[in-house]
Amino acid sequence: MVQGTTSDAGKTMLVVGICRVLMRRGLSVAPFKPQNMALNSAVTAEGGEIGRAQAVQAAAAGIKPHVDMNPVLLKPNSDTGAQVIIHGQAVTNMEATVYHNYKTTAMAAVLESWQRLDQQYDFLIVEGAGSPAEINLRDRDIANMGFAEAVDCPVIIIADIDRGGVFAHLVGTLELLSAAEQARVKGFVINRFRGDIKLLESGLEWLETRTGKPVLGVIPYLHGLQLEAEDGITEIDNRVAHSAALKICVPALPHISNHTDLEPLRLHPQVDFRFIGPDGLAEAGGTIDADLIILPGSKNVRGDLEWLHRQGWVTEINRHLRYGGKLLGICGGLQMLGGWIHDPNGIEGKPGSSPGLGYLDLNTELTTEKVLRQREGLLVSDGSPVIGYEIHAGVSRGNAFNQPLIQSTAGNDGAVSADGQIAASYWHGLFDEPPSCAALLEWAGMDAETTAAESLLSSSERRELAINRIADSLEEHLNWPRLNRVLGIVDF
Repeated sequence: MVQGTTSDAGKTMLVVGICRVLMRRGLSVAPFKPQNMALNSAVTAEGGEIGRAQAVQAAAAGIKPHVDMNPVLLKPNSDTGAQVIIHGQAVTNMEATVYHNYKTTAMAAVLESWQRLDQQYDFLIVEGAGSPAEINLRDRDIANMGFAEAVDCPVIIIADIDRGGVFAHLVGTLELLSAAEQARVKGFVINRFRGDIKLLESGLEWLETRTGKPVLGVIPYLHGLQLEAEDGITEIDNRVAHSAALKICVPALPHISNHTDLEPLRLHPQVDFRFIGPDGLAEAGGTIDADLIILPGSKNVRGDLEWLHRQGWVTEINRHLRYGGKLLGICGGLQMLGGWIHDPNGIEGKPGSSPGLGYLDLNTELTTEKVLRQREGLLVSDGSPVIGYEIHAGVSRGNAFNQPLIQSTAGNDGAVSADGQIAASYWHGLFDEPPSCAALLEWAGMDAETTAAESLLSSSERRELAINRIADSLEEHLNWPRLNRVLGIVDF
């Protein structure tokens, strides 16, 4: 089990790399995360929802993602509450204090999934959540040491040296564990190191002497690594292409979900891509220079729609459309573009109804049953293939769907306005395949010759490059004889 001193210490990355290294050597391996709190999720073939990071880790292991790899998924829809997903299906919304008492039930689901995977694979590489040293969360813990002790799993702890204070993080984390938990820790990994390793050696020797635990490796900073994010946007990370052929802006909604949809655009060499965070529109004088505005997915559509109003986005979107700009809504963004959003059962907040932006003739009712399915189809405009997935609570109906964006034998999707300025889709992954990405960018205003000239990788190809880059680094920089002993591998 890989645990971290902090969030974003490198747990996901380390599990990805170890899974790929073991797969390369012909070993049967699967990832596992008992409990994940994330707004970026994936849909499995059987129609379940798991954290997106576990889907990436499954790809690293060379297997298809399954709900057992992430039996408990929490999707925050407020500062104190979240939707609780067990074995891929949403069961209820809970406040944090209520969920704390529910953990006993959740642990039973976790152990059920663990046992099934344990019977199928020789190795399970487990990812913890946050830090094991959160004193207030130790009672009934299912995400870190509570789980490790329940299944008798050895633990390694990773820390991010780029944040500073790496020795304090590691020693402090260890000190806050019980004696039995300390004994379970078999070593440390230091992540994101830059500089001359010789300058670190005295610190590594001190750490091993002080704790009695070996350092299993020091992983260098992998500049420009593009691995799909596990959760929402923690900081506004924009890529500005100075010779851009197209400008795209996206409001960074407070409850933005599956923003990985937008990675192909953020990485496109001819796209000036910008997330606009809180007060960003006001700081820009109330207007933005964009060819395309995208309203992304949301875990609290009505709440995020109110945020758009408060931030001045509605006025700006109206101005943008008057001047001929394009507007695209994805999933929750589609729901915002309609006339009304009804939530009679309080699926995403307080029960009630909210007027939408009114750009498309459709209305949405949020329902207790969530739509979870993988999808394939063709863009109506030019027949470009689209491979995506649906994750949404809600059914939308209206005349807008008479002019769909995507045609599919399993049912058409989305809508395009009569004037062609506005488009919407429930499908995540619209930009993952280069042909559909190029077609949508051309619709947004990019010159056809520019889109044709760019040789783009698909999202799956980019993912493979990132996974192999991580694995190559781990092959070189981890002490595999020591790690073999942790893994229980005799011959490696």
